[in-house]
Amino acid sequence: MVDRSIPEGFHTHKYNALGNDYLVIDPAEFDVSLNEEAIRALCDRNRGVGSDGILYGPLASFEGGIWRVDGEALAEADNESRVARTSSPFFLRIFNPDGSEAEKSGNGLRIFSLYLHESGRVGFAPFEVQTKGGKVACTVLPGEGPERRITVAMGAPEILSDRLIFSIDGIEFRAVSVSMGNPHCVLLGPRPSPELARRIGPIIEHHPDFPNRTNVQFLEVLDRENIRIEIWERGAGYTLASGSSSCAAAAAAKHLGLVDDQVAVHMPGGVLEIDMREENIRMTGPAVRTFDALLAPALYSAAYARH
Repeated sequence: MVDRSIPEGFHTHKYNALGNDYLVIDPAEFDVSLNEEAIRALCDRNRGVGSDGILYGPLASFEGGIWRVDGEALAEADNESRVARTSSPFFLRIFNPDGSEAEKSGNGLRIFSLYLHESGRVGFAPFEVQTKGGKVACTVLPGEGPERRITVAMGAPEILSDRLIFSIDGIEFRAVSVSMGNPHCVLLGPRPSPELARRIGPIIEHHPDFPNRTNVQFLEVLDRENIRIEIWERGAGYTLASGSSSCAAAAAAKHLGLVDDQVAVHMPGGVLEIDMREENIRMTGPAVRTFDALLAPALYSAAYARH
């Protein structure tokens, strides 16, 4: 196994990926009941720790239980790859700051991968994480310094519709509906801006065409190897960066014949590399840990800790 490089005994660890920040709560460290009220309290930027969501894991299954490496897997640990080989994936639950649960998050998966690496559970060999939006393969790339690059095979995009037209506030958008294991609506219209995303995003998120709500991307094609997006995230609002949104926007642009197989997705928070040469889209980008936290009694109580 890899040497642990992150301190133990904390309630949560905060990471960010291109400005999209998440709290990692490890059930092996903090046995907590994550109901909607607790999630809202922890993610509140004025009264809580503050984040774009919570990553709860690693779990043995979605029903709960702490993920553990069995003795056989430990005995067969490969020193060269520095990872215990086990057939069991790491189960991960992803929560939005409004308390709802997300199927998948690209930035969240990169963050969770780095946490697994820093907590000594994985090395530099590929490993699997099971989300409610499907199983994905993740790889932490070797490097120096606290910020690391991670590649996630996000799965095959499903184009649900490319014939949607929305006319909102006198603005017409062509829309491509994409599933990356979670729902996305990619809009082509006026030049994207934060103001446009904040104004139109919540209307599309709650549009009747999307009964489970949707993530929204405002797309501008710069050239055949570069696109730019602004993002309105379901359950989180305006967001600086999103991994699954980047994959969905790139997939939509490729479906429309606007880009090639390898695309750089430019967002306010930074750039992600999207590789669509194979059916399973590969996303590569950075993540970094910003701090480790012990909750004060008031917030600890708000999180309904069981011990």
